[in-house]
Amino acid sequence: MGVGKIVSQACHACLGSSEKAKKLDSTIWNKWYREGAKKVVVKVSDLDSLLDLERQAKRLKLPNMLVIDKGLTQIPPNTPTSLGIGPVDDEIVDRITEKLKLL
Repeated sequence: MGVGKIVSQACHACLGSSEKAKKLDSTIWNKWYREGAKKVVVKVSDLDSLLDLERQAKRLKLPNMLVIDKGLTQIPPNTPTSLGIGPVDDEIVDRITEKLKLL
């Protein structure tokens, strides 16, 4: 994916996960938003790693959003491209992302 496509997919993931988090616990969402709506973007090496990360987020009951691309531009239809997690406390999401490198 090109840089613009990566950014777009990350934005889809962030917005989707944020909406789920807001519905689950608006207090945590409001605190996150008031404090600047922090986002950290990390990368995985392959699709299996992305799907494993989604499984871990679900196991921990973290709000998350796996983006499945429609395939209208750069990649085939139904390709998972990004995963948004949170907003949640840093310590919680760090349990599953701390070994990942920043994008």
